[in-house]
Amino acid sequence: MHFFLRNFIKPASRLSYRMASNYVSRIRYLCDLKEDDEACRKALSSGTFLLFHGLSPLLQRIENKYIAPFVTASELNGILKKLGQTEKWMEESVLTGCTESLVPQFALDLGQTEKARAEMLLKGRFVEFQKAFFLVEGKDSAMLSQAQALLCWHSTHLYCGRTGQPTQKNISGSKRVCGTDEVIYYPQMSPVVIMLVSNGTHCLLARQKRFPPGMYSALAGFCNIGETVEEAVHREVAEEVGLDVSSLSYSGSQHWPFPSSSLMIGCHAMVQPKQNKIELNNSELEDARWFDATEIEEPLKRKQVPSKKEMGEIAFWIPPPQALAHHLIKEWMQRQ
Repeated sequence: MHFFLRNFIKPASRLSYRMASNYVSRIRYLCDLKEDDEACRKALSSGTFLLFHGLSPLLQRIENKYIAPFVTASELNGILKKLGQTEKWMEESVLTGCTESLVPQFALDLGQTEKARAEMLLKGRFVEFQKAFFLVEGKDSAMLSQAQALLCWHSTHLYCGRTGQPTQKNISGSKRVCGTDEVIYYPQMSPVVIMLVSNGTHCLLARQKRFPPGMYSALAGFCNIGETVEEAVHREVAEEVGLDVSSLSYSGSQHWPFPSSSLMIGCHAMVQPKQNKIELNNSELEDARWFDATEIEEPLKRKQVPSKKEMGEIAFWIPPPQALAHHLIKEWMQRQ
């Protein structure tokens, strides 16, 4: 595919990419930028940028809505100069995508600059990532999740695990290379199964000690090496609540940035109707309960994480719509 792009489509000619479907055009354009350093370097001058400071994204509040704004390359150049940085600093950015009209999109961390001055120039505020993730709408949450994960991965993979020598980022940030041994490292994420257990009339929700007060969610756990998704679901349910899954179905997936980059694989796990006794694994969970549809209805309407005051006033709450767990619970409710 890359050979075809390099020899038959000129990277600088965006019109050429529109001959295929829009999705294919965008994917091929991004593929070329990831593999061709010179093409990506040129794209930096016409791209737009999501900005972070210490891995905290820039947010702006418009009326009662929070957005993660993109800054154009020319705007960023002016801001970097006022902050005492050079244009070469832009090459520390990572490619995250492109628009329908093939405008490349990047993410850049300004962590070495004065935070307060940067916020003043950008007319926004750098918000702690976990809070920002739930303040913005779903589409922006996914965008911030990808950008923060890439920036975080690069910041923690500065040296080669085999040689101990520094690694170098390619221009797009799609990989890092050890110049000593030509070892190539690609950004990775860990597979995690998240499953809503149900017995026909009730669904099972649980909480860990590290959860905010009152929050209950679906069961989840990392896949072991060598496991299939199905095996991981069966094992996690058996380990955490002592139940035997009789059947399961796939629902959807989501990139999840907490505490580090994971691929959440969402499933519905069914147990036999008479299998109601929970044998709690106290080293994994603080509590687990069966809930019927009437108990779930009100928490499901909540769109945001409750305030600390609200947490003390409500019986329990579930993750907001930005989380895959919310959609698993919603799907189960729709079936009742």
